[in-house]
Amino acid sequence: MTAVLQEVAHRPWPLPAGPWVMAQTWHDLLFAHWPVDLAALRLLLPPQLQIDTCEGQAWLGVVPFRMTGVRLRGTPALPWLSAFPELNVRTYVTCGGKPGVWFFSLDAGNSLAVAIARVWFHLPYFRARMNCVVEADGWIHYQSERTHRGAPAGLLAGRYRPVGEVFSARHGTLEHFLTERYCLYTADRRGQIIRGEIHHPPWPLQEAEAEFTGNTMAEALGIALISRPLLHFARRQDVLVWPPRRLAASADSSSRA
Repeated sequence: MTAVLQEVAHRPWPLPAGPWVMAQTWHDLLFAHWPVDLAALRLLLPPQLQIDTCEGQAWLGVVPFRMTGVRLRGTPALPWLSAFPELNVRTYVTCGGKPGVWFFSLDAGNSLAVAIARVWFHLPYFRARMNCVVEADGWIHYQSERTHRGAPAGLLAGRYRPVGEVFSARHGTLEHFLTERYCLYTADRRGQIIRGEIHHPPWPLQEAEAEFTGNTMAEALGIALISRPLLHFARRQDVLVWPPRRLAASADSSSRA
């Protein structure tokens, strides 16, 4: 992962202070994005966070992929913990001048990883029965059904694949807005906002096509994903993660927009 730290010119702010604590690699990732109503989304987010929009439009993303090489700094990747599928439902927010990602849910096919992430990052991780298979014709067949006790139902089933050449999103474009994010936000049980910083090279994006036979991932939010999604694919991304940090009250944004 040393090479990842050498590529920093694209970042919107400098690398975080202190050492990174976790490394992971993401594979065969689909960004599926739907435009959503700004007012409806506002009701689902903590008041300290400002919704980040592109030309006034808010977006919701459903992002299936698989992870490998998940490990803590200074430790090897353990076979029974380091590789599993993951599925995120996310939107985009800002706080203290830093745009980032807010996760409504993160489903994973590894029970121990779910437990660790819920405690350490305070993220809404859920256990799920998942399968991700790359076929010879290039289609990635993906199936996820949430099994976490007490959690709302969540199902994604279908297939997707890249089409077109690899490109890096230009600053100021919608593709850049939706993908080039270098922190996440969550909240603890008291409602205090937590920021987690990450780093990776620019996304190697491709346009994509997808066929979904089932998608209930946003139903628990009261959001209907009825339009055709905007689709992008990334074959691989190497990611470094810094420890989550609670934000001081002065760093929180009070905007409701």
